[in-house]
Amino acid sequence: MRRPPIELHRGELKVTGSSLHLDATRRVECAFVSHAHGDHIGRHDRTIATAATLALMRHRLGEGKRRKTEHLPASYRSPFGLGELTLELFPAGHVLGSAQVRVTRNGVSLGYSGDLCTEPTHAAERAEVMGCDVLVIESTFGHPRYVFPPKDETLAAVRRFVDGALADGVTPVLLGYALGKAQEILKYLSDLGYACRAHPVVHAVNKVYEAHGVALPNVRPLGPEGAGMDEVVVCPPHLARSPAMRGLRKRRTAILTGWAIDGGRFFRGVDAAFPLSDHADFPSLVRYARATGAGRVFTVHGHEDALAAALRKEGIRAEPLREHMQLELI
Repeated sequence: MRRPPIELHRGELKVTGSSLHLDATRRVECAFVSHAHGDHIGRHDRTIATAATLALMRHRLGEGKRRKTEHLPASYRSPFGLGELTLELFPAGHVLGSAQVRVTRNGVSLGYSGDLCTEPTHAAERAEVMGCDVLVIESTFGHPRYVFPPKDETLAAVRRFVDGALADGVTPVLLGYALGKAQEILKYLSDLGYACRAHPVVHAVNKVYEAHGVALPNVRPLGPEGAGMDEVVVCPPHLARSPAMRGLRKRRTAILTGWAIDGGRFFRGVDAAFPLSDHADFPSLVRYARATGAGRVFTVHGHEDALAAALRKEGIRAEPLREHMQLELI
């Protein structure tokens, strides 16, 4: 019997028989980082990621002074060696610089999707299908109830919300994560000519995006003076009542999240909830897994059991990745 090429080691994903971890949050010798959201990054001895992800990590973590760290920028579709492993990165479509990785050893390829969004986005590279023998796929929305409407329809609904608020003389406030969701909606609205204000935390991330070629016209940082009568404000959900927002006297608030599928009743203090997600929904995950051609799939991070069950119905050998997995046939 041979061990599967991926394992959970102390709660972290690790390529079996190597020092390479995938999206480790505790410090490890060597880690591939798929993107710069806080639940996927850490200070590692060596970090492999795209240049944009490394820049966003530096913004979020600082440089780090106690121990020397080595950043190894990698480009999409440019294979490179790491010991006996060959690595190749592919766009994941999640946020700017997000990447999947294919790890090949002894003729067997292991693909790790990281957080994946197969729908085209306005502020991130479009995802590509990564062919592989074994696939590790994220399962955030891997339950059949998560079926998102077409993104164009969702964005049009957000725009109607914005127009309605402006027509009523109140400030439309859109709540989205500071990295990814905020830039998606700012790019969409600003390209249409809307004047936008970004919470200072969002504005700091915007500068990294702009440095990597994502233009955000008509976007200014939100200052103590608040916003004008014709301006849209974008803010992280947890900062909706922060000091930076006190200058907004009259506001109408909407949250942008895939979890809106579960119903607006789950979101207190907002007037609307729109299912704008930077993750793939359930049907997209199933289609993607099938498109990779993988003969075996491990599901992680979310609704692992439900997604694995659905993939088995598609004739794919699939199961959630568990910490206790021992020797078994691939």
